[in-house]
Amino acid sequence: MAKLRRKELRRKEKDMNDLCELSEQTTGGGASRDLAAHWYAAYTCVRHERKVAHQLCERRVQSFLPTYRSVRRWKDRRKELELPLFPGYVFVRVERDQYLAVLKTPSVVSLVSFHGGPAVIPDHEIDLLRRGLSGNARMEHHPYLQVGRRVRITHGPLADTEGILQRRKDRLRVIVSISILMRSVAVAVDESEIEPVF
Repeated sequence: MAKLRRKELRRKEKDMNDLCELSEQTTGGGASRDLAAHWYAAYTCVRHERKVAHQLCERRVQSFLPTYRSVRRWKDRRKELELPLFPGYVFVRVERDQYLAVLKTPSVVSLVSFHGGPAVIPDHEIDLLRRGLSGNARMEHHPYLQVGRRVRITHGPLADTEGILQRRKDRLRVIVSISILMRSVAVAVDESEIEPVF
């Protein structure tokens, strides 16, 4: 019974994601988007990111919730979970007159602000996340970093992206930061896929 319920929830979630993607394509999610609309980060209640993304989609507000897969281990089992890449945040693309529609969404606390107004997230940072996730780059949540050796990824879906090189056990990772949120993601790379930035 529980398995059937989980399958039904996954199916509904997939249908909602498909609807949101279709809505984004028909409302101009590509290069021809309205120049007055910008990307912002909506700060949500704890563990309400997915719910907020669905509600925004239902309200026809363009949103983006980047996620990654993580395996969690318990004493008796292992389970693969899909978790938000930036816990507590959902990205929205809106015009000024749509702020209120976002803020009235249940479980949205506020828009991330800087100098008294909502902070605009550059399009290229959102495009970088989309490219990485659609190109199957191995991304995961990582603490925000500012220091370390800067490198540029030269191959793959994140080519020309700059970040901070980090070694973890026997693997290399590049830490890519979204500065306005003070959040970072770790991308697994091979040594042949990076070059130093001078």
